[in-house]
Amino acid sequence: MKTSNKFVFNSFILSVFVLWSCGSNNSDTSTEENTLEEETDQVVTASLEMVWETPAELTTNESAHYEESDDMIYVANIEGGPSEKDGVGSISKLNSKGEIVERNWVSGLNAPKGMTVMGDFLYVTDVDRLLEIELATGKINKAYTVEDAVFLNDADTDGEKVYFTDMKANKILYLENEEIKTFAENQPNINGLRIGNGNTLYGLDADGFKKYNSDGSFEIINDTVTGGDGLIVINEDTFIASKWGGEIFLIQNGEAVKLLDTTAEESNTADIGYIPAEKLVIVPTFFKDKVVAYKLSY
Repeated sequence: MKTSNKFVFNSFILSVFVLWSCGSNNSDTSTEENTLEEETDQVVTASLEMVWETPAELTTNESAHYEESDDMIYVANIEGGPSEKDGVGSISKLNSKGEIVERNWVSGLNAPKGMTVMGDFLYVTDVDRLLEIELATGKINKAYTVEDAVFLNDADTDGEKVYFTDMKANKILYLENEEIKTFAENQPNINGLRIGNGNTLYGLDADGFKKYNSDGSFEIINDTVTGGDGLIVINEDTFIASKWGGEIFLIQNGEAVKLLDTTAEESNTADIGYIPAEKLVIVPTFFKDKVVAYKLSY
């Protein structure tokens, strides 16, 4: 009897243990599945959604710069040849809703491209010179002729220097104390330029997306987005880059994801601008003669 009772008792304990183990595993599996579902729900696909576009009145617009100090978008219109000194280029002003405030805010330029604001002035590259234009009046205050310039392109500032590229001379230059100096050479087809956190300079050229050191040396962050045009710094790990043909990419932690491709529509994506408060990417469409704004999600 004692042996039989002991056997029954042990069998009962074993059955309870097995049932508990199965229940525990099911609970863990259920918890894991719920966690996976929650993580999946939190994944957001990066995208650009069109918000507004201007009328096709901005002839061969190459770049767009949003200026927070006056809440205006400045648009550089080449209008003539991209390297011609023909005096037909202009700069337009838009408000942040995409309305053209002043079509010919500045006129009589050659082939204006990259723009940046330092202090009270808008600096604009114009074939072989860097223009200093008063924001308050639109008057050209100074014109800095760049010796041996071939094709000046994008521009940005760290608040003390104005950096700009000579794409066909493969150089990054800068203006400081009214003198133009060389920052880096042998940068193949260097185009897009942007100052990021900690006054770090970033650039786009034929090798890819680069991060520069203060001495002009660099590291390549991404080598798939080559031949880029416009560049936006969201934070130290997140960037938006455009390629003139019609592509825009999100580059995050060195990896690139294509957000937009309008090559089939022959709508270019040139030197893009950005309105941080609204997360709007401002896209000059070059031959389409209009500017398009896209809401960024990522």
